[in-house]
Amino acid sequence: MAETTTGTTEGVTLEHTPTWIVAVVCSVIVAISLAVERILHYTGKYLKKKNQKPLSEALQKVKEELMLLGFISLLLTVFQVRIAKICMPPSWAVHMLPCKKETSATTTAGETTAHYQTSFSSFVFGTGRRLLSSSTDSGYCENKEKVPLLSTEALHHLHIFIFVLAIVHVTFCVLTILFGGAKIRQWKHWEDSISKDKYDPDEVLKPKVTNVRQHAFIRDHFLGMGRNSAVLGWLHSFVKQFYGSVTKSDYMTLRLGFIRTHCRGNPKFNFHKYMIRCLEADFKKVVGISWYLWIFVVIFLLVNINGWHTYFWIAFIPFILLLAVGTKLEHVITQLAHEVAEKHVAIEGDLIVQPKDAHFWFSRPRIVLFLIHIILFQNSFEIAFFFWIWVQYGFDSCIMGQVGYIIPRLVIGAFIQVLCSYSTLPLYAIVTQMGSSFNKAIFDEHIQEKVVGWHQKARRNKGLRAAANGSSNVGSTDGSTVGIQLGKVTQKESAMEEGKAQAVEPSST
Repeated sequence: MAETTTGTTEGVTLEHTPTWIVAVVCSVIVAISLAVERILHYTGKYLKKKNQKPLSEALQKVKEELMLLGFISLLLTVFQVRIAKICMPPSWAVHMLPCKKETSATTTAGETTAHYQTSFSSFVFGTGRRLLSSSTDSGYCENKEKVPLLSTEALHHLHIFIFVLAIVHVTFCVLTILFGGAKIRQWKHWEDSISKDKYDPDEVLKPKVTNVRQHAFIRDHFLGMGRNSAVLGWLHSFVKQFYGSVTKSDYMTLRLGFIRTHCRGNPKFNFHKYMIRCLEADFKKVVGISWYLWIFVVIFLLVNINGWHTYFWIAFIPFILLLAVGTKLEHVITQLAHEVAEKHVAIEGDLIVQPKDAHFWFSRPRIVLFLIHIILFQNSFEIAFFFWIWVQYGFDSCIMGQVGYIIPRLVIGAFIQVLCSYSTLPLYAIVTQMGSSFNKAIFDEHIQEKVVGWHQKARRNKGLRAAANGSSNVGSTDGSTVGIQLGKVTQKESAMEEGKAQAVEPSST
């Protein structure tokens, strides 16, 4: 009788499971879930208390991803038995395999290895489904002389992979933003020196003539004129992203160009604080897993075929994209320097660059953020896949591949994470401000809310007047009303915070 009980332990249902075991397991699961929920809740309250709305929205995005992950988990759990009972002809199961089909000579060894790996997986992830219903599912299809579409065990492994991918992606994005933000905060002493002692923006208005090529910004980026200058410019941009991607002369010149274009009425505008707000606002877009990224996951899983070494070659996609993005961002700075140097020999006043969208791919600076999103996700996919295979099947698994392919993938992944954090992301934060328009983060949070409120009120008034008068000749009300009220609010808030009536007067082109 004892032998029978031991042999059927894996198949015991709740009807014959001690209630104290059920209660303990449920208590542990509920306690962990509530702890995570409370941590996220209090983190959100703390961010709101500190007026960190962009980071609060990013946290909300993480909650949405966790909810999506939970729904995927629910679907896989509910339909796992039904999926395992979908049968197909055996000939369909021998194509596009990630590993070679084991021969009869190696079946015993394969079964031993599979048993060890399943036991290790059960210890790490708490899985015990392999013996629970795999025999039943295979027997169901064997009776029809077919094979299951996807076994319960394979379905559960896929479930774990999706979970690991989501966690690794969110973790890597957070680390990238933290390290990149730390690098950008090192520029704060430049902002302080510019706005206080070492640099007075009012000096811009004083007439002084200087040779353009004597400026440090031009010396660092202007490589002469002619056909070779374009090639040298790209090579210089490629190399510069690896060291000193943003210098003090770069920061001072780009900051002044932004202020003279978008905030001409406030020469002491805090450009550094504005960049931080923009970066925090963009974080919520980077941390999520968009629908097209899930398509990438499906494609990557599809082409994981034995002998193709797919994941080795895929590792080069984010690597090449990252180098291209970093080179392009550096080249935008070089283009700004060349524009000034080619047009002027000497200038009156300080060196002013002209921000415009034409310097970016397809005249759209936001494409850079889209590419960074893809880079971080693909790199996360590589690392998550590696650790999932290592824990689930072992380092010697055929899916893992040869050591000669594994080591370069890990090196490339680490290189991407470091370069993106300390070079590409800071470059993105400052260079994308060199577009023709500015980000709404240029205003403080309370000013943004009032501007949006006036804009909505103006649109409602426009609709009411059009309905009352039977005409649409009230188009000027929208823009003019918002502009007038924006000027009043900006002036009022600036007077309250800085003690003087000097407002931000942006002019988007």
